[in-house]
This record gives sequence, structure tokens and C-alpha cells, in this order.
Amino acid sequence: MSTMQEVAKKAGVSKATVSRVLSGKGYVSEQTRKQVFAAIEAAGYRPNLLARNLATSKSQCIGMVVTNTLYSGSYFSEILSQAAKKVEESGRQLILVDGKHSAQQEREAIEFLLDLRCDAIVLYPRFLSIDEMDDIIEQTRQPIVVVNRRLHKHHSHSVCCDHKGSALNATQALIARGHQRIAFITGSIDSPTALERLAGYKEALRQAGIAADARLIVEGKWTPACGAKAVAQLLEQQTAFSALIASNDDMAVGALKQLAVAGLAVPEQISLLGFDDIPVAPFLRPALSSVKDPVTDMIHESINRLIAMLDGGDMQLRNDFVSGLILRESVSEAPAPE
Repeated sequence: MSTMQEVAKKAGVSKATVSRVLSGKGYVSEQTRKQVFAAIEAAGYRPNLLARNLATSKSQCIGMVVTNTLYSGSYFSEILSQAAKKVEESGRQLILVDGKHSAQQEREAIEFLLDLRCDAIVLYPRFLSIDEMDDIIEQTRQPIVVVNRRLHKHHSHSVCCDHKGSALNATQALIARGHQRIAFITGSIDSPTALERLAGYKEALRQAGIAADARLIVEGKWTPACGAKAVAQLLEQQTAFSALIASNDDMAVGALKQLAVAGLAVPEQISLLGFDDIPVAPFLRPALSSVKDPVTDMIHESINRLIAMLDGGDMQLRNDFVSGLILRESVSEAPAPE
């Protein structure tokens, strides 16, 4: 690796001038700055990244904050792989930071990326409030796009999925097949997505004139074990139901196993539906019906919008994305009354 002295020699300047260029401190003419960076590239010199960021005001990096509760399963894999692919296409690098377990830690993650001089940030929040995110965007020079939340003030900085509408459509599909007693396994109640899906389920029942039964709603926490536990709880309290919606496919997989243990056939006795359309969903027996969120489209829109904010160009703002309902073998007509 070349040294700063060798770079200075190639550029025809002093070592102190190279240092000023890299640190961004002190006056250096634009022509000299260009000479130094040309020499750096020719010499293969790798200066301190933060120093270069200070000198150029650009890091060619886009940061991403994701809460670690998403760090498993196909949903997170799709988010990360699509973000990395899209950022790489723009000639930049993706830096992932954990938002951890609180709004304060999500704020700290954003501040960490700003300290690294990331050019822009994708935020997939769980704990920060809408007002807090609006304030952060107002106070931050670098552009930030928020995924999966609707902002009050900065609509062009948010990309959302209509989780309530998706759950409403899924529940209506079961009602249209004659199901009146539909159980529901929620996601973690501190999750905005979980609350929207629960609201959509309740709205579909209301529109159909079906009274919501609190005994048919069981709280889960996104894992297969929670899905199995929820089914065990429903069966233990002996509340009849002919269909079951789980707020994600992982819980639906656990529910499918527990229904089989209890001797209940899917879909002959219980129709089953999940969310996320995980890769194994079509290969289960029976194949699992699921709601497919447009994760790839949302991430692509978020990165494209940030790049337009950074590099200029037109932005075709698409703030709301609609999920697709995929009906497979696990859903059928409601059983005839005995």
C-alpha cells in the first residue's frame, strides 16, 4: 500500500497538502484537490475513510436502520438483499445498523450513521413515533426515507404498505367462502404492522355484520412456537372456529402443526391463512395460503427516491403499496353445519 509521502510526490505537492485535502481542514485549491485524489487513485493509497468523507462531504454509502426483531426469516432476508442490490447498482455501499429495542436506540442508530457521514438513510422503524420521525427528517441535512410508516409532514419521505387493507381483504375472502367464526393470531402488539392487520380483520367482520369475539383473538410474537401455542389456547377454551388467520407465515406454520396434533384437518375442518408468503409456503402440505407484501417494490422505491434526492432527477412518488392475496390448498369453503 502506498504512503501519504508517495501520494504527495505523485501529485507534486507537499505531504501537508495531502493531509489538508484528506482532513478537509485548511484552504486547498480545487485544482490541487483534484490532483491529490488523482494521485491517490493512481497510487492505490487507501486513506482513512472518515477523513475522505470529511474532505468530499460524500461517503458513497447509504445507511439502513432495522430493528433486530426482523433479523430472521425470509422477510428480513428480502429487505436486506434487495436493499443491498439496489444500493450497489447506484455505485454505493450499504451500511446496516441495528435499531435494537427502543425509540432511543433507533435514534442512536440514525446518529451513528450520520456520524459516519452516510449520504442518506433508509429507516425501517418499530419504536419511533411518527412525530419523532418527522422531527428527525426536519433536523437532518441528509435525506431519510421511512419504510412501512406514514408520516404526517413529509409524505415524500415515506413508503408504506396498506396492512389494514390487506388484512381486510384476506378476512373478506374467508367470509365469502362461508366462514363466520374466524380466529386471529396477532403479531407483537407493540408492532404497528401487527396493529394494522388486527384492525383490518376487525373491520372486515364489522362490514359483514359479524360480531367480533375477543376469545377468537390470541396474541402472538411472530414465531412458529407462538402459532402453535395460540392454537392450543383456542382449542383449550373450546371456542369454535372454522378458519384461522395468523399475522405471519411463521406463526401459521406453527398453527398448522398444532392443528394436526389435535387431529383437525386443514382445510377440511379449519381453513388457514398467513402473511408474508415465505418461500416454503407453496411446498407445505397443504400449501399455505398467504398475503404477499410488496417488500421488494417498497425497498426499490425507497432506494430510488434517496438516489434521486442525492443525484437529482425525477421522482415518481408512490407512497402506498398493495399486498396480494395468494389462495392455495389451505383455504376452502366453510364446513357445512352439523
